[in-house]
Amino acid sequence: MEKQVIWHSKGQGFDVVLIHGWSMNGAVWTSLVEALSLHYCVHWCDLPGYGDNRECRVSDLAQMRAQLLLGAPDHAVWLGWSLGGLLATDVALNASERVDALITVSSSPKFVADAQWLGIQPDVLNQFQRHLIEDFSLTIERFMAMQAMGSPTARQDIKAVKKSVLSRPTPDFSALVRDLEWLCTLDFRARLSEIDVPFLRLYGRLDALVPYKMVDVLNKQLTQSVSHIFPHASHAPFISHPDEFNDVLSTWLHEICCGLKASGNVLVK
Repeated sequence: MEKQVIWHSKGQGFDVVLIHGWSMNGAVWTSLVEALSLHYCVHWCDLPGYGDNRECRVSDLAQMRAQLLLGAPDHAVWLGWSLGGLLATDVALNASERVDALITVSSSPKFVADAQWLGIQPDVLNQFQRHLIEDFSLTIERFMAMQAMGSPTARQDIKAVKKSVLSRPTPDFSALVRDLEWLCTLDFRARLSEIDVPFLRLYGRLDALVPYKMVDVLNKQLTQSVSHIFPHASHAPFISHPDEFNDVLSTWLHEICCGLKASGNVLVK
């Protein structure tokens, strides 16, 4: 029988699911779990192919979605960071009955830039694909450095990310290749208007991977959503600016969960 994703949970209250990004694992959420679990029931996992779920195999987006939904709560607020934002968006688009609200952090419906879209230059991701084959460890280290690029606390941020990632088994190589391909090819822009749940988008102004200038473009398209830019943060604002991040997130979650409870759209806890 195929291995299933191992989930972890902490706290009580409304359910909040956390989905990590490429080359990372669930340990990256340690400080956020501590903060959120004071008021919510927080659920997190290592994605298939990563950390404790290194032996869990999925080959396409539908299988990834099915694996995540298998162990996730029936109703929850889904929060995804970077690639995790794409995966959480995919769940919201294809299993909307399971998602009470959506939060994306330093994420984009399309990560690769083109003539009409701001994003990562294609040659940068192509280099990552080549270097991943040539030098696995160095490529992961370079990607970690890119996440903190431009942040005034870059050195501390990189150290924190490394400590989290290295606390668990290294990712399976095929999972890294699979997910890097998704970063290169997925494009949810045309379907974003289908998201009809509360939607919060969080960004770092100094992010080298998700340019903040594209936020205004999405604001005009996604009038049903709310966005916030952390002025001094890069790609991982929950690590570099935890207090500011938690204040913004907690305020929004409180308002949304009070609204869901009053409307009876989810189980009252």
